[in-house]
Amino acid sequence: MAVVLYSKIVLSCGRLPFRSNIAEWVWFRTKSGMNYFLFMIVVTGASGFIGSCLIGRLNQDRFNDIVAVDDFKGLSTHPSHERTGVNLRDKQIIARVDRTDFHQWLRDNEDQVQFVFHIGARTDTTEFNQEVFDELNLHFSQEVWKICSEFAIPLVYASSAATYGGGEHGYNDDHAIIPQLKPLNPYGDSKNDFDMWALQQESSPFFWAGLKFFNVYGPNEYHKGRMASVIFHAYHQIAEKSSMKLFRSHRPEYTDGGQMRDFVYVKDVVEVCVFLMHHRKDSGIYNLGSGQARSFLDLAHATFKAMGKEPSIEFIDTPADIRDKYQYFTEANMSKLKSIGYNKAFHTLEEGVSDYVGGYLLHGPKYY
Repeated sequence: MAVVLYSKIVLSCGRLPFRSNIAEWVWFRTKSGMNYFLFMIVVTGASGFIGSCLIGRLNQDRFNDIVAVDDFKGLSTHPSHERTGVNLRDKQIIARVDRTDFHQWLRDNEDQVQFVFHIGARTDTTEFNQEVFDELNLHFSQEVWKICSEFAIPLVYASSAATYGGGEHGYNDDHAIIPQLKPLNPYGDSKNDFDMWALQQESSPFFWAGLKFFNVYGPNEYHKGRMASVIFHAYHQIAEKSSMKLFRSHRPEYTDGGQMRDFVYVKDVVEVCVFLMHHRKDSGIYNLGSGQARSFLDLAHATFKAMGKEPSIEFIDTPADIRDKYQYFTEANMSKLKSIGYNKAFHTLEEGVSDYVGGYLLHGPKYY
């Protein structure tokens, strides 16, 4: 209700011009001292891993008029509710909206919303019920797109490197290859289906970007269970047993532990999101990884070092239910994002693991 009450104040002062220039709006708010202006930024998947970190990063820049969208009704009865709830505990937000109410809420409040980060999705790569992904990742996102297009609300949404499948077409974020991609699971299919749909639309938000997240790791993933990053699982295995297990290679061209992924620190992911919020031109689909593939052995050694322990590694078979759908190599081509002006350095694997383990896990868990 507080959001509705604020709307009359915002409308009376004018709001639409500020969508096109965040820097101008921040200057106006600071210089005028008129702190009752609302500059609402929506983050879906708000209590999840990347969404909560993004809110934390926005708060650092004094963007506190955040609308958090998630499955709050469902989470209240879910075993992970306590852990996901902590992700938002110290965040500055002005409203929580359940995802089942979000589409109507966005229509009702579009005049106050300046940006939408659609991060929420079903991300379980071991789920094979296509209907779940069609509902949550495809149809839900299509409606968000349509509303943002209708009301000229800029939109950044989460795609995934899972769209690249086995990598037979490489890892270039060229729009032309997207229809040729063959993901290895329904999750990847749902993300690629939405990417293809978005590119076919005649009507679009005046700015939009789809981000193909590679292997993201970092604080606030503590609730993810099996789907948490390898670094998270490595830390806990080492803490408990002073050793860790890695998947054995089932392909002759890779040694055990030699499988390679593009691991990207969540702090780098949210920096790119903030950049795009200010940049707001050059719409399209972009890779978001570190740009450098590293082996699981590299990751293991970095984790042992961050914990001050000698490496002790055991190899086990890759679970049968994911073995034929397992990516052995991913590496984001980051030239497209750099070409539009993003020039911040990404954490190396060693830097990211050291910061994550030392700053959030060893004396934690702590939250970003």
